[in-house]
Amino acid sequence: MNRRNFFTGAATAVAAASVSRVAMAALPEPVLQSNADTAAPLTPPNGRPYHPVVTLNGWTTPWRMNAGVKEFHLVAEPVVREVAPGFFVNMWGYNGQSPGPTIEVVEGDQVRIFVTNRLPEATTIHWHGQRLPNGMDGVGGLNQPHIPPGKTFVYEFTARRPGTFMYHPHSDEMVQMAMGMMGLWITHPNVQAKGRHPLIADVQRDYAFLLAAYAVEPGAMTPRINEMTDFNIWTFNSRAFPSITPLVAKQGDRVRIRVGNLTMTNHPIHLHGHEFEVTGTDGGSVPKSARWPEVTTDVAVGQMRQIELIADEPGDWALHCHKSHHTMGAMGHNVPTMIGVDHRGLVGKIQKIVPDYMLMGERGMGDMGAMEMPLPDNTFPMMTGQGPYGNIEMGGMFTSFKVRKHLGANDYGDPGWYTQPRGTQAYAWQGAPLEAQAPRPTPPGQAPGAPSVRKPAAGHGPAHH
Repeated sequence: MNRRNFFTGAATAVAAASVSRVAMAALPEPVLQSNADTAAPLTPPNGRPYHPVVTLNGWTTPWRMNAGVKEFHLVAEPVVREVAPGFFVNMWGYNGQSPGPTIEVVEGDQVRIFVTNRLPEATTIHWHGQRLPNGMDGVGGLNQPHIPPGKTFVYEFTARRPGTFMYHPHSDEMVQMAMGMMGLWITHPNVQAKGRHPLIADVQRDYAFLLAAYAVEPGAMTPRINEMTDFNIWTFNSRAFPSITPLVAKQGDRVRIRVGNLTMTNHPIHLHGHEFEVTGTDGGSVPKSARWPEVTTDVAVGQMRQIELIADEPGDWALHCHKSHHTMGAMGHNVPTMIGVDHRGLVGKIQKIVPDYMLMGERGMGDMGAMEMPLPDNTFPMMTGQGPYGNIEMGGMFTSFKVRKHLGANDYGDPGWYTQPRGTQAYAWQGAPLEAQAPRPTPPGQAPGAPSVRKPAAGHGPAHH
């Protein structure tokens, strides 16, 4: 992380007006991050106290206190995001990353956000879910002029209610959001002034991430911005498994997980081994009478979901989107189904013409987890990731929730793989195998009543005249 001045000169700016070169000296320095690892939580050095969040494969930006106002500086700019090791994507983001840094404030804070535009086109920022003055809502042309390239605008408002929010452009948003422009905003309850919030529990672990999807052709680096349905890169905070950091917790911890969706489709987020409750949305805290136990919550487009649970089951538990193709890596959807097709004797013949030809999908796609077929440059495998017992055969929106009995309160490092106690793991049957096949009402692959075609016997063909 480092600091960088983009301009020199200048002083105070009014909201939604460009800052002159003479006024620029009063700007807080933007803090940049290029590392794709999960940063440690940022303990507030000043201002009202709060329990910080951990942004999965992201970070929280520091701020400057100025006469009681929290000042932040976001820089909209082209970035290169490492989505997986060796797989880099040209994106647009904030302060060196996509998503941009998480902004954390406390209910009642006066905030001032400087937004510098270093994109090749105009932009704005919409503060998704916030209660604020209309002129600060960030819809270009409706609430404010667009921010031209090279200019800085200022947004000022009070963080009026606690919750989980987002920020993103409302200026050419089809392009800008498809290129990765988004970030998290967390407003913590003001326990110092108001005491404990009746609907917001104390937690020991607080995680947050955004769901994002991109359409990147194999071998390419820049997303197809006009895509609406056929995405092939599915990510948590613009990272794909196995490069998504695991969430860790000490056994018995109360854990909060905040998930926001800025993709073009819904995502049923599923956690193994535990039940949870949805305790908040981007509209606020959910009344206790409206909560119920779940293991999957559907996060629709433009929504935030805040779930909470007690991490009481030790182990390495999967956390993933339950749409099966969202846990795959870079692959198009126009691949024909080859299951059940008999390729015996065919592969060798094809390889005489196409030496690099490889059979794919005859027995299903599980073999892809171990296949070492050549890929175009800057492309990651469709399924990858090694676990302690072999290939995990997942990709995209998948990571793990690791619960351990002995874990320090401030320890967020990966504790390694879980060792199951003796007698608690599925095992191979060693007795007599199943001898008889299950009876079939019809031959495999033939539906009842389906038409059949047979070659007519010799001499029974059609007459020729």
